[in-house]
This record gives sequence, C-alpha cells and structure tokens, in this order.
Amino acid sequence: TFFAANYPQYELVIDNERAMQKGVSIGKAMENLNIMIGSTYEQGFIRFGRFFKVYVQSDPKFRRLPKDVLNLYVKNEEGEMVPYSAFMTMKKKQGPNEVTRYNMYNSAAIRGLPAKGYTTADAISAIREVANATLPKGYDIAWEGLSYDEAQRGNESLYIFIIVLIFVYLVLAAQYESFIIPLTVIFSLPVGVFGSFLLLKLLGLDNDIYAQIGLIMLVGLLGKNAVLIVEFAVQKRQQGMSILEAAIEGARVRFRPILMTSFAFIAGLIPLVLASGAGAIGNRTIGASALGGMLFGTIFGVIIVPGLYYIFAKLSDGRHLIKYEEEYPLTEHQEKKKENE
Repeated sequence: TFFAANYPQYELVIDNERAMQKGVSIGKAMENLNIMIGSTYEQGFIRFGRFFKVYVQSDPKFRRLPKDVLNLYVKNEEGEMVPYSAFMTMKKKQGPNEVTRYNMYNSAAIRGLPAKGYTTADAISAIREVANATLPKGYDIAWEGLSYDEAQRGNESLYIFIIVLIFVYLVLAAQYESFIIPLTVIFSLPVGVFGSFLLLKLLGLDNDIYAQIGLIMLVGLLGKNAVLIVEFAVQKRQQGMSILEAAIEGARVRFRPILMTSFAFIAGLIPLVLASGAGAIGNRTIGASALGGMLFGTIFGVIIVPGLYYIFAKLSDGRHLIKYEEEYPLTEHQEKKKENE
C-alpha cells in the first residue's frame, strides 16, 4: 500500500469574515485557484492540419513555491482584484497522501500478490488473520474485483471436486450395478492427484483455478483408464474366473490400450507446459496439472487398479447391501430369464 498518514502538506485556512468584507465568493476563489495552480481545458483549434488543445493556467514563475499561492489574485463582486493573502493563510501539516473512499468510507487501498508457492486463497487468509490481530475497534477490511468474488465464494473448488467424485461414483454404481466395485475407480484417483501437485511444486507453479480445472479433468481421464480395467475384470469374473485371475487378466488385456491413449494425451500436453508469451502461466499451470496427474496415474494406475479391484471385489463377494440383491447384474439376470421362458 502507498497510504501514509504523515505525508507533508500545506493547508489553506480561509477567513470567511474577511472574504465577505472583501466581497470575494469562496466558491469562485477556489475555482479560480484550481485553474491557476492546476489547469482547465477551454477549447481547441485546427491549424496546419492539426488539432491543438488550449489549456488555461498561470505562468510557472507565479506558482513555483507554495507561498506563491497567496500572491495570486481573484476578482471580487465589484470587479476589483483581491490577493489571496487578504483572506487566506497557509500552514504546514501532516496528513494522508491521498484520500480514497470505499462504499462511502475513508479507506486505504492495499494491493499485493501471493509469494511464490502460495495461492491467492492463502493470501486472503493471511490478510484476514493479520487484520483481526492488528486493526483497532471500528476498522474492518473489504475486498474488490476478483478478490471480492474469491473471498465471497470461499473454497468452492473443493465442493465442486467432491460433487464430481460423487457423480462419477453414482454413474459407475449404475454401470456395475454394485455399490462397492466403483470404489476401485474412486480410490485410484489420489495417485494422479499426487502426481499433479508434485509436478506443480517442481515447476514452481501455484495451485490456482487453472490447476483445479486440470484436477477435475483428471477425474475423467484417470477414471477412464480404471474403468477399462475394472470393466474387463468384471466381465471375466462373471465368466467364472476367480477374483485374482480376473484382476490380472483385466490389467493384462487393457495394458497396451491404456498406455497408448494416455501417453498420446501426455505428448499433447507438452506444448502447454512449455508455453511462453501472453497467458503462459495459465497454460503452463493447467498443462502441468494434467500432465503430472496423467503420468503418475498411468504408470502406477495399471498396478494399483487391479489390486484395488481385488480388495473391493473380495469385500463385495457374496455380500448384499440391498435385500434380495442379485449376485450378477440385474440386466443380465432379466435377459437370462427371458431366454429360459
């Protein structure tokens, strides 16, 4: 912040009674002083094919020093020239270098950026903490611009991420017709999330909105890889294989397709990670978030997903969360029933 309450200033003290005796209008005197010390645009004219602006202002030699203000003149109601020193005095004082207002209250503007490795949410939290500890009674803080929106919404990205996970879980529960098997896909996602944050840390990038968009995108991309393995393992399990054999077979069959599609996507993210120029930070952040997550999720996912499937398939084997739940998917059970009829 550039706010300073002890900025050296000069205060013009007006004697209203003497001004009235001299026949000087205070409003007219202040307007005249503003024109001579500052300036005012009057009109313009065209000459030599160019437009010239005309400003009215006193000559620099008459406004070089602060005391020169009192030597200026203003015309009174009688048309006489009256010096400002006749009804005005000047004294030194200290005060704010600028007067700003926010929502009609006197305020001091604070502008800043989070330090390297910290997010804007961390900066907002730190400012709130310092304000609560240092501001006297009757003082408060307020936000504007993007900071206002972020402070009002809070940690919405976390709630969005949770909603995305719940939605994915419900879709998989409907697909597999099981409440436990979809947990295989859900619990395989933290590997990719760890890789995303690790690469962001190594590249010195922040966990901002771009990184969070990349995380939400990872849910779909890594979930797709896990679904390929789990779907095939479930089919093999229904064909009579043991849980261990189905998990191994699912990982073996889907290993090459997962690597091909995932590494093709990772290669497409490299230009984003190496971006430069305008908007490079945003491109690099979303690219690094997605690349790190996909790299870790792909390399370790093909190992972790079969193991998770084995664990959750063992938990769900022969167990029913709903009364009269069928061992096999209800859709296939109905198809077999129609064939028997």
